[in-house]
Amino acid sequence: MENSREFPEKTRGLAVTPPMGWNSWNTFGTHISDALIREMADVMAEKGYRDAGYEYLVIDDCWSLRKRGADGRLVPDPEKFPQGMKAVADYVHSRGLKFGMYSCAGVMTCGGYPSSYGHEFVDAQTFAAWGVDYLKYDFCNFPAGADCKTAYITMSMALKATGRPILFSACNWGQQEPWLWMRSVGAHMYRSTGDIQDNFVSFRDIFRSQLKHFAMNGNYCFNDMDMLTVGMYGSGNVALGEKCTDTEYRTQFALWAYFGVPLMLGADLRNMSPFCRELTQNRALIRINQDAECRPPYQVYQGRPQYGSTDWWTIPEDSALAFVRHLSGGEFAIGLFNLSDADGQITFPFANAGLPYACGYGLEMKDVFTGEDLGVQRDYLTPEVKARDCRLYLARISRL
Repeated sequence: MENSREFPEKTRGLAVTPPMGWNSWNTFGTHISDALIREMADVMAEKGYRDAGYEYLVIDDCWSLRKRGADGRLVPDPEKFPQGMKAVADYVHSRGLKFGMYSCAGVMTCGGYPSSYGHEFVDAQTFAAWGVDYLKYDFCNFPAGADCKTAYITMSMALKATGRPILFSACNWGQQEPWLWMRSVGAHMYRSTGDIQDNFVSFRDIFRSQLKHFAMNGNYCFNDMDMLTVGMYGSGNVALGEKCTDTEYRTQFALWAYFGVPLMLGADLRNMSPFCRELTQNRALIRINQDAECRPPYQVYQGRPQYGSTDWWTIPEDSALAFVRHLSGGEFAIGLFNLSDADGQITFPFANAGLPYACGYGLEMKDVFTGEDLGVQRDYLTPEVKARDCRLYLARISRL
């Protein structure tokens, strides 16, 4: 309104904190259906996942026919989704969840299905008409002469043009350093790694590759370390290599939660073990992940786990890591991660966190996993951390 001093009402927007949900790819790959999605929606609603914060239910690749319809629009595979996608979305919404789908910036998806290059606006309109709330946008079969950044800008604008709030999950595997520009073009989360596999080495290496990029995280746009494999135990579409143990799953979920990235589950929720169900619904871990300030952790120690191995010198020098994360309300989260194959102690020097011995302050600490109250600690902490395991603490500054 010309010369008006009135402004539109402020809205919170999408992805104020890291998105949480479930994606079909890790376990099911091409084997998706209307019945599966409805069953998963029921489990999310009835087994505590929705109430824990997991709100998006996302269908990944391989959901459409191999060719577009005569009108140029994508067509759901009638064998997999006989009632169409609108009916699926309506059911997901009826369970108090949000509905997500998949497309790709290339001419075909990774599975060889029609994709959105050159069709961005009609595809976005189709998704909006079906009631889609989330779009994962992949990067397979991208034309050699096209520009990656422009492709993601175009789909971002196409989604905005629908008028429907659709979370934009960009997945370009790190092309053109997306951590430098994905926030500015409207993406709500972006993946800059290859696909995760259900083994320790895969998720450890993905985490290590992103250490320099977590500082770009913040409200409304988050680094995506891919869907979690917690609970798969070597079964499913990305089950390659050695099976994960419960200890390794605890470390994976703790890394994702602690570093403030999206928590998108990938296991079959219908068959989650009690351990993994409890882990993925851990209130303290989710509270850290969803902290309102969305601050990334900073590193206070890197080295080898100490005193735990007679051949300690063979262990990589970046296997023992300690971090501090500022939370809202004057609270902190302390994370110690042992990414090696040897048990040992990890050092957390308080001076590296701004609390030298002479300052007269310490940290009142509580173990996130056990609930143990450690009381007020001063100067340093050197707990033993088992191989491929972690220790997490919530802390507050306390005068001595």
